[in-house]
Amino acid sequence: MITVSDFVFSFSPDHPPAARALPGEVVRFVTQDCFCGQVTGESVLTTEIDMTRLNPATGPVFVEGAEPGDALFADILSIDIADRGYLCTLPDYGPLGGWSELRTREVDARGGVLRFNDLVFPARPMVGVIGTAPSEGSVSCENPGAHGGNMDCKLVEAGARTFFPVRTSGALFQLGDLHASMGDGEIGGSGVETAGSVLVRLGLLKDFPLDWPLVESRGMIHAVASGPEFVDTQREAARQMQRLITAAWGWDDTDAALYLAARGDSAICQSCKPSDSDIVLRVGVPLEPGMPRLVPTTR
Repeated sequence: MITVSDFVFSFSPDHPPAARALPGEVVRFVTQDCFCGQVTGESVLTTEIDMTRLNPATGPVFVEGAEPGDALFADILSIDIADRGYLCTLPDYGPLGGWSELRTREVDARGGVLRFNDLVFPARPMVGVIGTAPSEGSVSCENPGAHGGNMDCKLVEAGARTFFPVRTSGALFQLGDLHASMGDGEIGGSGVETAGSVLVRLGLLKDFPLDWPLVESRGMIHAVASGPEFVDTQREAARQMQRLITAAWGWDDTDAALYLAARGDSAICQSCKPSDSDIVLRVGVPLEPGMPRLVPTTR
């Protein structure tokens, strides 16, 4: 097993690999929290930290044989989180920004449960930042995109399989930004931000181009898209699912659209407006028994 702890603050084809892995190998990613360890207690507000050091992603890992036009998949085998995390508000971040003060709250995360005020509730560890390098340029780990990035999709949890387009040699896969728990939409501006480690098995689908990442979890498969406006972003995710359906099942676009009307679900992953962050949403369908998989396990 390979263990990686080096981290970067962007997705880029120019980052030197922190490690190299063969398809099928298991890699442990040791992660920082999204604040890169700068928040050390409830007295530290988000206005007091270096905002250029946010969402560090561990990696990247060069996957042997991955070339543009392939799809990389990553099976999330386990997520181990630290004993504590932080919930924080940020200025003008999230729909409740105008009705909340700047505040940092420490959350005890021991024993698989979280303790906040008088509540004790189960931890739901998930990976916020995950993906592959774009074909050119650099994308901050704070931003989502067609490569993945800051998707903040709560379904990227232990047991999930995630798929990403390969747009540069080796794919350059990386992840970070763990949450001990985060609800859809990230309504208050953050999840329970924490450090930890993630065990991942990497795989490769040759000649399987994707426009957007996919997440297979809880008996469903979802396309995850991002953009500045809801309508256009939902259209991108729905179109990705439509293309998968027509290719796998031999249906035409209209029957695929009708099926999505009957069986498809759409949900917000992250919407921290009024900030200038892109909306992230997913459109998904069940893994239908007796039907070909929309994404093969091998190719």
